[in-house]
Amino acid sequence: MQTSHPIQTFTLCVCIIAMVTATAMAGDKGRTSGQAMPFDKKTEDQARYMIKMAGCNDCHTTGYAEAAGKMPEQDWLKGDATGWRGPWGTTYASNLRLYMQNISEDQWIKISRSVEFRPPMPWFVLREMKEQDLRAIYRFIRKLGPAGEPAPTYLPPDQEPKQPFIQFPSGQ
Repeated sequence: MQTSHPIQTFTLCVCIIAMVTATAMAGDKGRTSGQAMPFDKKTEDQARYMIKMAGCNDCHTTGYAEAAGKMPEQDWLKGDATGWRGPWGTTYASNLRLYMQNISEDQWIKISRSVEFRPPMPWFVLREMKEQDLRAIYRFIRKLGPAGEPAPTYLPPDQEPKQPFIQFPSGQ
Protein backbone atom coordinates (compact mmCIF):
# COMPACT_ATOMS: atom_id res chain seq x y z
CA MET A 1 0.00 0.00 0.00
CA GLN A 2 1.40 3.38 -0.98
CA THR A 3 0.35 6.59 0.69
CA SER A 4 1.46 9.34 -1.63
CA HIS A 5 0.58 12.96 -1.04
CA PRO A 6 3.81 14.69 -2.11
CA ILE A 7 2.73 18.30 -1.65
CA GLN A 8 1.01 17.80 1.68
CA THR A 9 3.83 15.56 2.92
CA PHE A 10 6.48 18.04 1.85
CA THR A 11 4.61 20.92 3.51
CA LEU A 12 4.17 18.90 6.72
CA CYS A 13 7.85 18.00 6.82
CA VAL A 14 8.95 21.58 6.21
CA CYS A 15 6.67 22.75 9.05
CA ILE A 16 7.98 20.07 11.42
CA ILE A 17 11.60 20.82 10.60
CA ALA A 18 11.03 24.56 11.07
CA MET A 19 9.35 23.99 14.44
CA VAL A 20 12.09 21.62 15.59
CA THR A 21 14.83 24.00 14.50
CA ALA A 22 13.23 26.98 16.24
CA THR A 23 12.76 25.00 19.44
CA ALA A 24 16.30 23.67 19.42
CA MET A 25 17.84 27.07 18.79
CA ALA A 26 16.08 28.72 21.72
CA GLY A 27 18.68 29.24 24.40
CA ASP A 28 22.41 28.52 24.39
CA LYS A 29 23.86 25.49 22.69
CA GLY A 30 25.71 24.24 25.79
CA ARG A 31 27.94 21.84 23.88
CA THR A 32 29.84 20.39 26.81
CA SER A 33 28.85 20.91 30.40
CA GLY A 34 31.09 18.23 31.89
CA GLN A 35 28.82 18.29 34.93
CA ALA A 36 26.88 15.39 36.35
CA MET A 37 23.18 15.99 35.94
CA PRO A 38 20.58 14.55 38.30
CA PHE A 39 17.49 12.95 36.78
CA ASP A 40 14.98 14.50 39.10
CA LYS A 41 11.34 15.48 38.43
CA LYS A 42 12.38 18.82 36.91
CA THR A 43 14.83 17.15 34.52
CA GLU A 44 12.28 14.48 33.60
CA ASP A 45 9.69 17.19 32.85
CA GLN A 46 12.26 19.05 30.71
CA ALA A 47 13.02 15.86 28.77
CA ARG A 48 9.32 15.20 28.21
CA TYR A 49 8.92 18.79 26.97
CA MET A 50 11.93 18.53 24.63
CA ILE A 51 10.68 15.25 23.16
CA LYS A 52 7.28 16.80 22.50
CA MET A 53 8.56 20.12 21.14
CA ALA A 54 11.34 18.61 19.03
CA GLY A 55 8.76 16.41 17.35
CA CYS A 56 10.43 13.09 18.29
CA ASN A 57 7.05 11.42 18.74
CA ASP A 58 5.77 12.71 15.40
CA CYS A 59 7.86 10.09 13.60
CA HIS A 60 9.10 7.69 16.28
CA THR A 61 5.65 6.96 17.82
CA THR A 62 3.12 5.19 15.62
CA GLY A 63 -0.18 7.08 15.52
CA TYR A 64 1.01 10.03 17.60
CA ALA A 65 0.13 12.74 15.08
CA GLU A 66 -3.20 11.13 14.25
CA ALA A 67 -4.01 11.07 17.99
CA ALA A 68 -3.16 14.78 18.25
CA GLY A 69 -0.46 13.90 20.77
CA LYS A 70 -2.89 12.22 23.14
CA MET A 71 -0.96 9.00 23.57
CA PRO A 72 0.22 7.40 26.81
CA GLU A 73 3.95 7.70 27.43
CA GLN A 74 4.17 3.92 27.67
CA ASP A 75 3.55 3.91 23.88
CA TRP A 76 6.09 6.59 23.01
CA LEU A 77 9.17 6.20 20.82
CA LYS A 78 8.75 2.57 19.74
CA GLY A 79 9.47 3.39 16.10
CA ASP A 80 7.22 3.14 13.08
CA ALA A 81 6.88 0.78 10.12
CA THR A 82 5.73 3.57 7.79
CA GLY A 83 8.58 4.36 5.44
CA TRP A 84 9.84 7.73 4.28
CA ARG A 85 10.80 7.29 0.63
CA GLY A 86 12.76 9.69 -1.52
CA PRO A 87 15.87 9.88 -3.70
CA TRP A 88 17.91 8.49 -0.75
CA GLY A 89 15.82 5.29 -0.54
CA THR A 90 13.33 4.40 2.19
CA THR A 91 14.05 5.14 5.84
CA TYR A 92 12.08 4.23 8.93
CA ALA A 93 11.80 5.98 12.28
CA SER A 94 13.85 3.81 14.61
CA ASN A 95 12.65 2.37 17.89
CA LEU A 96 14.42 4.75 20.27
CA ARG A 97 13.40 2.66 23.27
CA LEU A 98 15.54 -0.21 21.94
CA TYR A 99 18.23 2.00 20.42
CA MET A 100 19.04 3.77 23.69
CA GLN A 101 19.43 0.42 25.48
CA ASN A 102 22.42 -0.38 23.27
CA ILE A 103 24.44 2.80 23.73
CA SER A 104 25.83 4.72 26.69
CA GLU A 105 24.86 8.26 27.55
CA ASP A 106 28.25 9.53 26.38
CA GLN A 107 27.89 7.63 23.11
CA TRP A 108 24.49 9.30 22.63
CA ILE A 109 26.08 12.72 23.08
CA LYS A 110 28.83 11.87 20.59
CA ILE A 111 26.32 10.50 18.06
CA SER A 112 24.09 13.57 18.48
CA ARG A 113 27.02 15.85 17.74
CA SER A 114 28.49 13.99 14.76
CA VAL A 115 26.17 11.69 12.82
CA GLU A 116 24.17 12.66 9.74
CA PHE A 117 21.11 10.43 9.51
CA ARG A 118 19.20 9.95 6.26
CA PRO A 119 16.10 12.10 5.65
CA PRO A 120 13.70 12.99 7.04
CA MET A 121 15.54 12.87 10.40
CA PRO A 122 16.58 16.44 11.25
CA TRP A 123 20.00 15.36 12.61
CA PHE A 124 21.19 18.97 12.51
CA VAL A 125 18.71 19.82 15.27
CA LEU A 126 20.40 17.38 17.65
CA ARG A 127 23.63 19.33 17.15
CA GLU A 128 21.90 22.52 18.26
CA MET A 129 20.46 21.10 21.49
CA LYS A 130 22.09 21.80 24.82
CA GLU A 131 24.05 18.88 26.17
CA GLN A 132 21.90 18.86 29.31
CA ASP A 133 18.78 18.45 27.14
CA LEU A 134 20.34 15.57 25.19
CA ARG A 135 21.30 13.88 28.46
CA ALA A 136 17.80 14.39 29.85
CA ILE A 137 16.25 12.93 26.70
CA TYR A 138 18.55 9.91 26.90
CA ARG A 139 17.69 9.32 30.56
CA PHE A 140 13.97 9.78 29.93
CA ILE A 141 13.96 7.23 27.12
CA ARG A 142 15.99 4.79 29.20
CA LYS A 143 13.50 5.27 32.04
CA LEU A 144 10.65 4.33 29.67
CA GLY A 145 12.47 1.03 29.19
CA PRO A 146 12.82 -1.27 26.21
CA ALA A 147 9.58 -1.99 24.37
CA GLY A 148 8.32 -2.80 20.91
CA GLU A 149 10.06 -4.25 17.88
CA PRO A 150 12.91 -2.86 15.79
CA ALA A 151 11.81 -0.69 12.88
CA PRO A 152 12.24 -2.08 9.38
CA THR A 153 15.71 -1.63 7.91
CA TYR A 154 16.68 0.98 5.37
CA LEU A 155 15.97 0.19 1.72
CA PRO A 156 18.10 1.61 -1.11
CA PRO A 157 16.38 3.70 -3.81
CA ASP A 158 16.04 0.77 -6.23
CA GLN A 159 13.99 -1.33 -3.77
CA GLU A 160 10.23 -0.92 -3.38
CA PRO A 161 9.06 -1.00 0.26
CA LYS A 162 6.40 -3.56 1.18
CA GLN A 163 5.02 -1.56 4.12
CA PRO A 164 3.12 1.70 3.68
CA PHE A 165 5.34 4.67 2.92
CA ILE A 166 5.21 8.39 2.40
CA GLN A 167 6.69 9.52 -0.90
CA PHE A 168 8.85 12.65 -0.86
CA PRO A 169 9.06 14.70 -4.03
CA SER A 170 12.07 13.79 -6.16
CA GLY A 171 13.21 17.42 -6.23
CA GLN A 172 13.01 17.57 -10.02
